[in-house]
Amino acid sequence: MTETTDHGTAPELSGEAISVRGVGKTYDAAAGPVRALMPTDLEVRPGEFVVLLGPSGCGKTTLLRMLAGLISPTEGTIEIGGRPLFTGKDNKPARDTLGSLGFVFQAPNLMPWRKVWRNIALPLEAKGIGRAERKRRAVELAELVGLGEFLDHYPKALSGGMQQRVAIARALIHRPSILLMDEPFGALDAMTRDTMNLLLQRLWLDTGKTVVLVTHSISEAVFLADRVVLLSQRPGRVQDVVEVDFERPRDLAVSGDTRFADMVGGLRKQLGGHA
Repeated sequence: MTETTDHGTAPELSGEAISVRGVGKTYDAAAGPVRALMPTDLEVRPGEFVVLLGPSGCGKTTLLRMLAGLISPTEGTIEIGGRPLFTGKDNKPARDTLGSLGFVFQAPNLMPWRKVWRNIALPLEAKGIGRAERKRRAVELAELVGLGEFLDHYPKALSGGMQQRVAIARALIHRPSILLMDEPFGALDAMTRDTMNLLLQRLWLDTGKTVVLVTHSISEAVFLADRVVLLSQRPGRVQDVVEVDFERPRDLAVSGDTRFADMVGGLRKQLGGHA
């Protein structure tokens, strides 16, 4: 097993991309403990696109943030490529394992005083990678997400969808094997969201990354996913796992397919109007 983290590249991992066993989360609150997620099991295969879907407050973002090492589970274990994500008595995320993960937040969180390429390259700068290599990688990713003409623009000159493209490129700059995404298109208008879904599908097909996406949109989940993992109301638990077998690449016309509509309707019925 080789590691190339000295060049800003994630370590190569083996085994299931993600293995979640009995993972639960309880928060301490002034009024008493709040159970956000019941003990949960989930396996994600390398190169798979999995969408977490469920009502507000069901624990899907909590689960995603645990997969990213941003918060620790109250119970259970998480492995990334066969390696424990949390280790030691303090249950802290392992640095080497974190290198295999990229995270895209709901908001782009760009630095307004940095040009597009410098926002994309920020993680490499933090690792001490030289300017020439940082810019080369940033240019490569900017081209991949369709922002090659905007390398020297500042975030204020970009639309919301373009800013989120920068955020996606930044999450990919260290070449992670797994991309975790927390409702990255939730604030976009419907047309821009469709465009971003097509872009994300293309990036996934081109790069072979493992993707776990959280969304509130049932149709978005069915359009993008290999499997939709449906969580129940809080405290969340896996209520159902739906296989989506439409051919790739998918275009927007698939939403007119009867099977697509039936799948969306079935998930909506299981959600019971709580999406």
